[in-house]
Amino acid sequence: MDLLTQILAPQRPTAIVDVGANPIDGDPPYKAMLEAGLCEVIGFEPLAHALEKLDQTKGLHERYLPYALGDGTERTLHVCELEGMTSLLEPDPAQLALFNLFPMWGQVKTQIPVITKKLDDVAEIAQVDFLKMDVQGGEREVLAHGRAKLKDAVVVQTEVSFVPLYKNQPPFGEIDLAMRELGFLPHCVTGTKIWPLSPMVIGNQPNRGIRQLLETDMVYVRDISRAENMSAEQWKHLALVAHHCFGSYDLALKAIVILMELGAVPADANKRYLASLTSRKAN
Repeated sequence: MDLLTQILAPQRPTAIVDVGANPIDGDPPYKAMLEAGLCEVIGFEPLAHALEKLDQTKGLHERYLPYALGDGTERTLHVCELEGMTSLLEPDPAQLALFNLFPMWGQVKTQIPVITKKLDDVAEIAQVDFLKMDVQGGEREVLAHGRAKLKDAVVVQTEVSFVPLYKNQPPFGEIDLAMRELGFLPHCVTGTKIWPLSPMVIGNQPNRGIRQLLETDMVYVRDISRAENMSAEQWKHLALVAHHCFGSYDLALKAIVILMELGAVPADANKRYLASLTSRKAN
């Protein structure tokens, strides 16, 4: 058990829900927590071959389900040439044409009818501390139909688009407002993509961006301005996710200090945590 977990003594492992768990973009931010046995993950992946791969490599604390999350209606899954662009939304050719490579990547090669499932209706989920979403424009629907499951969540990481590539895709501003209405505030960004506007190509690298923003992952945390905004257990899971998933040591320390005020951790918890960071840096 790592020192932070010893200090915090949470009642249970951190509950993580990963919507769009296909690992084509690399390791998830919670990988270190998973390897240390500090969390339990429920992931969703509607593409059969991607789900099979996840099932073949999963550990004891992972479970993957074949659902496409949405509004609970029958929809069409648009499977694109670039698998990572597969979406319940239809790609918008006019928007794709703004960027190099995307007209090819966004071509729909297969359409699969699916019955979507509301996040709130997923019986397999008992708790959500950290929600991660990458569903190519479907994030707003997941949030709109997941309010009950998300009432105790402390961190949400969601992909947002500055230039929507799909028809009826909500842009960053709409997602930001939706998150704020749920009681979350922006914390950090990760994986920001800039992309060259067509037809500019620099050094034979059609994906080498100059200035144009395309998308990023926004990390939101429940409003940390007041201790009463969260229970002690929520503050503990916020500290764990902040520390292990994002290296947000200031946020983790903020949570620890509030837990000290609540009498939920030892009186020297902040000093022990800071000492552990100093020791790690020295090594």
